Amino acid sequence: MSTSICAAIATRSVIKFRYDGAVRIVEPHCHGRSRAGNEVLRAYQVGGGSDSGESRGWKLFEISKMSVVEDTGESFPSNGPGYNPHDRAMVSIHCSV
Repeated sequence: MSTSICAAIATRSVIKFRYDGAVRIVEPHCHGRSRAGNEVLRAYQVGGGSDSGESRGWKLFEISKMSVVEDTGESFPSNGPGYNPHDRAMVSIHCSV
């Protein structure tokens, strides 16, 4: 899945996937390893469900909890508001915008 996530980041493709029982629609920005050792994705969520009730905004997703990852056919032209390319939640970065 890392290859498809990095491909989506490289082409600035909006993706959707199931996560914690809800479909999430996101602009993927950074994929790496968290301090806890998990593969993670930092993305700006633009639609879908959310446990927090916030369907828009920056989220950190564990790759192992993502399923049915699909390209929506849409793209995003610029970084989400307040994007930080030096994400402190990650100890290593595999790919980023």
